[in-house]
Amino acid sequence: MESSHPRNATLRRRLASMLYELLALLAIWFLAGFVVVGLLPQPLVGWPRVALQGYLVVVTGLYFVWFWRRGGQTLAMKTWRLRVVDAATGARLTWAQAWLRYAVAVPGALLVGLGFLWALLDPERQFLHDRLASTRVIRQEDDRG
Repeated sequence: MESSHPRNATLRRRLASMLYELLALLAIWFLAGFVVVGLLPQPLVGWPRVALQGYLVVVTGLYFVWFWRRGGQTLAMKTWRLRVVDAATGARLTWAQAWLRYAVAVPGALLVGLGFLWALLDPERQFLHDRLASTRVIRQEDDRG
């Protein structure tokens, strides 16, 4: 039975899930990049390299947003029994929330992880992208009963 107020996931569990997520992302980047790089006759330099990097950012966004919107869980989050939900209602994310969460998480990760380090200062240990997108990551309770 679902509690009306599920517990926030611990920082430790969210970070462990992020490490697992990185393995999935490496596979996605490899496959998505291979499609582009495998078709080109020369190494990527200059604007084609920047275009590839932009393409991979979009592919990554599509992966995260699709799973967050669809069921609130990526493959890694499912393994670690985590779910991202609307902070106020606990409902499924809107498309806007999911894209905002991703759009804020990317620079937060690229800027020496400052968006994630925010959790050390946040009273509820929430990441900056969760604060700004009005989302939170909860620990999914056991469905067996």
